[in-house]
Amino acid sequence: MITPRGRLTAQAPLAPLVWFKTGGAAQWLFEPADADDLVAFLAGLEPDVPVMALGLGSNLIVRDGGVPGVVVRLGKPLARADVLDGTTLRCGGGASGILVSSTARDAGIGGLEFLRSIPGTVGGFVRMNGGAYGREVKDVLIGCEIVLRSGERQSLSLADLHYSYRHSELPEQAVVIAATFRGHRETPQAIQAEMDRIAAAREASQPLRSKTGGSTFKNPPGHRAWELVDQAGCRGLTLGGAQVSDKHTNFLINTGTATSAEIEALGELVRDRVRAMNGVDLQWEIKRVGAPAQEGLA
Repeated sequence: MITPRGRLTAQAPLAPLVWFKTGGAAQWLFEPADADDLVAFLAGLEPDVPVMALGLGSNLIVRDGGVPGVVVRLGKPLARADVLDGTTLRCGGGASGILVSSTARDAGIGGLEFLRSIPGTVGGFVRMNGGAYGREVKDVLIGCEIVLRSGERQSLSLADLHYSYRHSELPEQAVVIAATFRGHRETPQAIQAEMDRIAAAREASQPLRSKTGGSTFKNPPGHRAWELVDQAGCRGLTLGGAQVSDKHTNFLINTGTATSAEIEALGELVRDRVRAMNGVDLQWEIKRVGAPAQEGLA
């Protein structure tokens, strides 16, 4: 492993960096100084060492045994949002949805307001085709720049990602370092009004002040996940310190003492009950990574 210019930390606790506030440590946490630092580091890393990108940790369960290999977290050098022209932004992979939508508003670029409601970073929404309030990343993305596990930089077009619902064909272990989004001309006042509407809708319907991971399950074709969970009698269901939200049943909550194992087990219990009630196999939207507690890191 080469010595990078950025920060490299061994056995770095990940619970403080994820919304659930649970889970074990990263074997290594790497916060690159810039894109070139990331390229050099990955190129010099032994090929069998796994690499995982971490954004704001909002849609993630880090298992209690921790994450082997290297977790890459993009900091301020890769968290910019820059206006290219009257309808286009280039954003770093570490930029938040709020930064992107606010920068677009100030530049009079409409169509990106929905990104304000996705509690993550550009890298995360590009990978999973993040979406909300009737729009998805595929509707506004022109292309992205990635660093492969090998350290090679590549530029991908929208077509290269083969987007579907909450899914892309972005290469495994690749890190998104930038993306270009295109909207349309709109007044900042109209954009702010739409952002306010979205913020109010989220506040009214989602447990935003709880330790949660966002939407837990994907909406199956023809169904809404929260309705299936509710119909199966899971509203308020608990397992240890984990709970199905009373406010929005597609959210799981750490009530304060939960382990990642309890949160994941509660999710599986919900899946079992929905399957028994409706015959629908809910799929996780939240990503689950790392090793169970009994295994720990090698």
